[in-house]
Amino acid sequence: MIVYKTREQIEIMREAAQIVSRTLGKVAEAIEEGITPLELDAIAECYIRSQNAIPGFLGLYDFPNTLCISVNDAVVHGYPTDKPLQNGDIVSVDCGAIFEGYYGDHAYTFGIGNVDPEVQKLLDVTLECLNIGVEQTRVGNRIGDIGFHIQQHAEKHGYGVVRELVGHGLGTTMHEEPQVPNYGKRGRGKKIQEGLTIAIEPMLNMGTERVKYLSDNWTIVTADNKPSAHFEHDVAVVDGKPDVLSTFKYVEEALAKKK
Repeated sequence: MIVYKTREQIEIMREAAQIVSRTLGKVAEAIEEGITPLELDAIAECYIRSQNAIPGFLGLYDFPNTLCISVNDAVVHGYPTDKPLQNGDIVSVDCGAIFEGYYGDHAYTFGIGNVDPEVQKLLDVTLECLNIGVEQTRVGNRIGDIGFHIQQHAEKHGYGVVRELVGHGLGTTMHEEPQVPNYGKRGRGKKIQEGLTIAIEPMLNMGTERVKYLSDNWTIVTADNKPSAHFEHDVAVVDGKPDVLSTFKYVEEALAKKK
């Protein structure tokens, strides 16, 4: 069952999402060659708690950390390690926070140092796919329209669209109905209605769309070990149109200062 939100509930969700956005901004300030994912995880947990919020991933399904940090061929759900990041890595940082009972859930893929131009293109196109999916989140469309347009844009560039992992509804639990695939057919799926709140999160692979699970039972990697990128926004339908509750503003500001 889809739980549609009131304007008041959406405003609480906006603050939850903004806390996550600011947390990713703190990560952006710190992320660089030589830092470890565990150090980034500690920064994120400290900041979220300073905002009168609770880390949304910590303990969820027994996940042991605040951030999911997935490096290079890891698609999602990588757990932070003490292995330092290296020049040329790409690093998906996925973060959640609970504020006044509602979840924010938001992700950005960072490039470390000198990233190969072909890998940077993968990041750019994945972000474009996210924005395309957001634009389709409006009354009059269906959930399938989001995935259809993401898939069209991704495959036009030759990238694999992960099938096993999808976006989702969001609210007082991390994963609500409906599922929001990054592939699909135009005009199929649930009707998009006022008050819908979803997390849209395209996951594109440089090669095959197929993935495999590592023995840690968390990390999901590409089947051909080629790079994968992941971006995510929280989106509500307000006045029939998409209202993006999260923002990359804080990440972009932090990265701009490093140039």
